[in-house]
Amino acid sequence: MGFVKEFKEFAVKGNVIDLAVGVIIGGAFGKIVDSVVNDLIMPLVAAIIGKPDFSNLYVVMKGTVPDGAALADARKIPDTVIFAYGNFITVAINFILLALIIFMLIKGINKMKRKQEEAPAAPAEPSSTDKLLMEIRDQLKKN
Repeated sequence: MGFVKEFKEFAVKGNVIDLAVGVIIGGAFGKIVDSVVNDLIMPLVAAIIGKPDFSNLYVVMKGTVPDGAALADARKIPDTVIFAYGNFITVAINFILLALIIFMLIKGINKMKRKQEEAPAAPAEPSSTDKLLMEIRDQLKKN
């Protein structure tokens, strides 16, 4: 089997195309989730507890940095070693909030699915034999 033919079979398989569609949809969904977090949730959190931005928290391990210097400025000072833990805290909080939002979203979707599954199905129509028996019964009642 030639290389080109083998590659063509691989690239056109359903699994590869499904994966490509999943990646595209995932990217679009990622933008929606970012918007929900940044535009809807974080302003509410900021209004309640203040803006959770710890990105300028750091510890100077070696060298000297003026008091109150921003992290970006502190990193520019030569021969200075900075342990910047604040950005990690900010990212971790954002991740926890994002995970909580996704959890609540999935929980709501699952709840709607369960309600649809629990909805009573329409009673099945009687079979032709059952209809015939009911007609016989009704005739017997009349006589």
